Amino acid sequence: MDGRDDTISTADTPQASSRALARLSAAQRKWLERGLTQPGGKLPLFDSDGRKVSPQVVRKCVECGWAEPWFQNQLKPDWLVCKLTAAGRAILAQP
Repeated sequence: MDGRDDTISTADTPQASSRALARLSAAQRKWLERGLTQPGGKLPLFDSDGRKVSPQVVRKCVECGWAEPWFQNQLKPDWLVCKLTAAGRAILAQP
C-alpha cells in the first residue's frame, strides 16, 4: 500500500457533480415551491392555472434529486405523483 485512499467520494461521481452544478429554472422553482406548503411536501399535478405540470419539469427535478416519486397513481398511471426532498428544500433556500 502506498498510503493513498483510492475510494471514490460521492462528491466526485458524475451524478453528484451534476446535481451540485444544476440550477433551477423558473418553472422548476415555481413547481417545487408549491410543495413547501403541502402536507408531506406533495407536489401538484397541475399549475395554478389548471394546466398539467410539464413532464420535463417533473423529470428534471426527479433526476436532480429535488423531488422523488411518492406513489403510483392508479387512475392515471402515466402521471408521476411526487414529493419534495430535503435536497429540493435546500436548493429552494438558496438565493
